[in-house]
Amino acid sequence: MEALFIYVTCKDHAEALHIGTAIMHARLAACANIVEGMTSIYWWDRQLESSKEAILIFKSRSGLLEALTERVKELHSYTLPCVVALPIVGGNPDYLSWLLRETNI
Repeated sequence: MEALFIYVTCKDHAEALHIGTAIMHARLAACANIVEGMTSIYWWDRQLESSKEAILIFKSRSGLLEALTERVKELHSYTLPCVVALPIVGGNPDYLSWLLRETNI
């Protein structure tokens, strides 16, 4: 089992809270963090766009990534929501053990 840091962007705090709460109730992550006030600059439909967003970060494990991604897609308002996962390669061993225990469903 590999611990993951999963990065999701949302249109605002309310959407991030809604998605984060659903993911946590489904036990697809051990923790969710919401960071408000991000400005994103991106290409969409051949135009350069800029918008305020909220960051939603999950700490989970590789075996849950597919289910987590599908649930985010079901709940998200975007046509193409950003859901990307990065491996956690180190950190507090006690925290990482807790993360894996909490997601061992």
